Amino acid sequence: MSDVRQNPTAFPENMNTTEVYAIHGADPEVLAYAMAKYSRSALSMKESLKEISTQRAEQFLNTFYFAYGHRSIADLAHVAFAIERLSLLAAIALVDEQRWDGQERSTRYQDFKKSGWYTPALREKTAEYTAAIEKLFIAYDRIGKQMLEALKGAIPQPAEMKDDAYVRTLKARAFDVARYLLPLATNTSLGQIVNARTLEGQIARLLGSEFAEIRQLGEKLREAATGPAWNVHADEARVLCQEIKSVDGMCGDRALAVLGREVKVSPTLVKYTQPSAYEASTKQELRAAAAELMQGAAIEPAPLVDLVDDSEGLEVELAASLLYPHCHYSYRQIRNAVTGLSAAQRDAIVALGAKHRGRHDELTRAFSSGHGFGFDILMDIGGFRDMHRHRKCVQLIQEFTDVHGYEIPECPGQPSLADAGLEEEYREAMEASFAAYRALRDSGLPEAEQSAQYLLPLGTRVRALFKMDFAEALYISELRSGVAGHFSYRNVAWEMYRAVAERHPSLASYFRTVDIDEPIDLLKR
Repeated sequence: MSDVRQNPTAFPENMNTTEVYAIHGADPEVLAYAMAKYSRSALSMKESLKEISTQRAEQFLNTFYFAYGHRSIADLAHVAFAIERLSLLAAIALVDEQRWDGQERSTRYQDFKKSGWYTPALREKTAEYTAAIEKLFIAYDRIGKQMLEALKGAIPQPAEMKDDAYVRTLKARAFDVARYLLPLATNTSLGQIVNARTLEGQIARLLGSEFAEIRQLGEKLREAATGPAWNVHADEARVLCQEIKSVDGMCGDRALAVLGREVKVSPTLVKYTQPSAYEASTKQELRAAAAELMQGAAIEPAPLVDLVDDSEGLEVELAASLLYPHCHYSYRQIRNAVTGLSAAQRDAIVALGAKHRGRHDELTRAFSSGHGFGFDILMDIGGFRDMHRHRKCVQLIQEFTDVHGYEIPECPGQPSLADAGLEEEYREAMEASFAAYRALRDSGLPEAEQSAQYLLPLGTRVRALFKMDFAEALYISELRSGVAGHFSYRNVAWEMYRAVAERHPSLASYFRTVDIDEPIDLLKR
């Protein structure tokens, strides 16, 4: 056997000694540096972590991340955040990232009547805003309770089912209906785990928002990332250190220095984050371009799900996709208008999307074009929030508005609003919220158009374009058509399947969707 120590030119013995170990306790940025060292050093992870200090990691990141633009290093630093008491509207903006993991309070299983709501700076309009929000919460509470009674009357309790399970299941189905009345101002809470690169882009996007609440959220995220993190073991560690110090003062001080030290999860990687000038300028110019192209044309009727054909060229898709989030027309109507332009006019629209791009700016999401399937979906905001969780697709979302009207919740097999004698009350509540929305929007107050959107209930329709490959279309159709799903997105998933099956009949057999017209057991979730 060769001895490498005696003969440095000899090759080491080829031993199958793969080692795998989890890592716990390293600060996110220190761990990112240690992982990045694999490309420059033969040290093991354990060896790297032993020699790296927080200061050294910061020095490295300042050089390679900011000076040289090696931004993939930030993919290695994952951080967890709790974001509590933000509006549903802000939550939608927060989670609008393709590389995002998290969980939010569910409107399907929790009663939101005591959650409270966000109030923008409205000066003399505050009282009117508050009254409109309160009316929606009163209707939400009343319709939820009355729908629960209607469900109890229509769905007998099986002898083998316990009382609490029976009531809990029917409450969830009542919430499925009542949630349509929750305004976008409603407070929610969520947790997220993201890498520092996603966090940096997320903060920059939030800081550039037209909504004051969302800009403030971006600032708070940056502060949380660069300031001391909450230590779940802090109280326990403090008591332990005091006990040690009572026996050995010096040892207790050392223990406190290690166990009680402040940890900052991303003090370097997001400290310079600023609003994206690229996104702000691009949005403004594309909004004007969309208005110029459509020239006030009426919004044409559109189905729940429209699988747009893929005969267009990439240039046409790019131009239409860039304009889509900045107006309220369907993708098909925008694309038809773009198709009528000259090549030079179309190329000018595409150029607007990259005109203001800086050295480190990623192209806007609309440039993610060339996918096999594009579903233009017009559905209620509540159902959209569930669909929004799908990350393996490109989502282009239009702003919230009253122009598309609202949905009437209806689940096959369970009492409808009309059956429960609640439809008139529901419609009155929705119409009143739309009237309040329009009054505030047209009030002339600063950011009135943005503030008014908080008054829109989750039953309001919103348009979004979902681009994806075949595998993702199959996955969403199968997952979201399941019997445990909300009836809103079950309808969308079923229509997605039908659209693909009609265009590609040979592929229809691969889908394991659940026919939404088949009776389901309403006591199973």
